[in-house]
Amino acid sequence: MKKRNTINNIVKVALSLMLGGAILYWMYRGFDFQGMKQVLLHGMDWTWMLLSFPFGILAQAFRGWRWQQTLEPVGEKPRASVSVNSVFVSYAVSLLIPRVGEFARCGILRRWDGVSFPKALGTVVTERAIDSLLVLVMIFVTLLSQFRVFQSFFRRTGTRVDELLASFSSTGWLVTMICGVAVVILLWVLLRKMSIYNKVKELFHGLWQGVMSVRYVKNVPLFIFYSVAIWACYFLHYYLTFFCFGATRHLGFACAMVTFIVGSIAVIVPTPNGAGPWHFAVKTMLILYGVASTAALNFVLIVHSIQTLLVVVIGIYGWMALSFTKKKTSNKQETIISE
Repeated sequence: MKKRNTINNIVKVALSLMLGGAILYWMYRGFDFQGMKQVLLHGMDWTWMLLSFPFGILAQAFRGWRWQQTLEPVGEKPRASVSVNSVFVSYAVSLLIPRVGEFARCGILRRWDGVSFPKALGTVVTERAIDSLLVLVMIFVTLLSQFRVFQSFFRRTGTRVDELLASFSSTGWLVTMICGVAVVILLWVLLRKMSIYNKVKELFHGLWQGVMSVRYVKNVPLFIFYSVAIWACYFLHYYLTFFCFGATRHLGFACAMVTFIVGSIAVIVPTPNGAGPWHFAVKTMLILYGVASTAALNFVLIVHSIQTLLVVVIGIYGWMALSFTKKKTSNKQETIISE
């Protein structure tokens, strides 16, 4: 079983790397990398790039502090430093295996502060739900303000939402829903018959506790502040890089918001840090705003590479900080020792 899981993980990582690599190869075939080197050394303002770094770090720190807040209502009290450093490590780990970072940071909290893994994972689900809601709000506002630009993007990339939806007849929708319900019922019946049902039930109970924890957060205004601050920092981390290059510094807030949203959607594709899909989506939008193809390619490659390197550096720092952090002794262990 363990061997099969290892093979599955290796296949997932390989496919992720191949997908990202294939898109990058297709985009940068015949690209003048010597020209990009000149841009790196002489054609960009590094001051703005350096100014963007604190916001990239703060976005992850705010996420760690917010996570600590959501864990308190379910009876878990991790240290702020461990929560933040676990987030630092999780982002770096996700560069190797997409999406595994969420499990890694839950494991770190369990190892260092004795936090229940299912409860921690449940609060991560809560975080993702709230982040998705915020992204949807940003998408809605941006779509309304820049609708024509998005129309051009969908036309250029061959994506037509109306045609996609039109391909489903009323019968098709009905069949899809029936199949979905049937799958859920089948899974439920199988779980009831399996010996691991109680363990799975316990896991989902912990997940549900975590999801519902947001209702009992003590300081709701602070929770809202953290949630907004996370995405504000993500945006500023990206937006400030516009001022590094002559081709993008004049584009303004609206273009930055549109490309930020499109890039955020593109990273859903499971490649390391969105490599490939992010490049393609942001580059296409920049061209629609009048940026030359070469300049757009330079922008996405340089910005993504430097910001990915920052994630690696922060992750290494987080792991080193954890290495020097004493593991918390659980109350149960303390009771046994005292007896």
